[in-house]
Amino acid sequence: MTDTLKLGVPKGSLQNATIELFKRSGWKINVHSRNYFPDINDAEINCAICRAQEMSIYVENGTLDAGLTGKDWIAENQSEVHVVTDLVYSKVSSRPARWVLAVAGDSPVKTLEDLQGKKIATEMVGFTKRYFEERGIDVEVEFSWGATEAKVVSGLADAIVEVTETESTIRAHGLRIIKELMQTNTQLIANKKAWEDPFKRKKINQLAMMLKSALVAENLVGLKMNVAEEKADDVIAILPSLNAPTVSHLYKSAWLSVEIVVDVSVVRDLIPQLLEKGAEGIVEYSLNKVIF
Repeated sequence: MTDTLKLGVPKGSLQNATIELFKRSGWKINVHSRNYFPDINDAEINCAICRAQEMSIYVENGTLDAGLTGKDWIAENQSEVHVVTDLVYSKVSSRPARWVLAVAGDSPVKTLEDLQGKKIATEMVGFTKRYFEERGIDVEVEFSWGATEAKVVSGLADAIVEVTETESTIRAHGLRIIKELMQTNTQLIANKKAWEDPFKRKKINQLAMMLKSALVAENLVGLKMNVAEEKADDVIAILPSLNAPTVSHLYKSAWLSVEIVVDVSVVRDLIPQLLEKGAEGIVEYSLNKVIF
């Protein structure tokens, strides 16, 4: 019987982004309607869909060997798991999300201490209780099933602890951020016993390497160009390549082919400069994976 890795895929807002990341990494996950056990094109992996909030619990108790969840939910559940690697991606942006404490725009609350004796609504109850207890501030923390921002607006809570990436929803509700409590991002985690199993550890490391390589490639592109030999030094001098560029002679020609990998953010400014220095036939191409 083939050894298999039991892998948890987060359900909810991260599901589509996770499946797309796996696709770019070489694994196709097919989720069927109302089925929590999707197909994957790897006989060594069995997938299960699981809420990110519960993922670390199931990984810790061995129901799953590994899974993807947020650093925040590992902290909330105080789960004893092995963190394999960070994977910074989301449905919105590539920035880490933040859990923030927010109040109404006209609230007299300015500091954490001003919330003494007040009510806070949040989905991350355990973390929030511990955060305020560690600072000696007595607050009432209640679980919010959703639409947490509205709890302050409607007067059901004095403050909220909520996750945000762009702050757009918080601003739309007229709320004011008092303090950032933690930053979070997706992490690939493993059950500690599974991590000691040679087969499972090798498979988890394979996942980590390929997933990270796909994320790295998101921000990089390749550039190819032709350069006359007498202009090569001027062109190469302005190339911000990861290492030295690849340079080769064109067949029976005094021209060179130059190839580099660069950050996508510099390309719009770099290409005009390359043309000014004498580069021709510039081609930009996307990358699927980059492994260092």
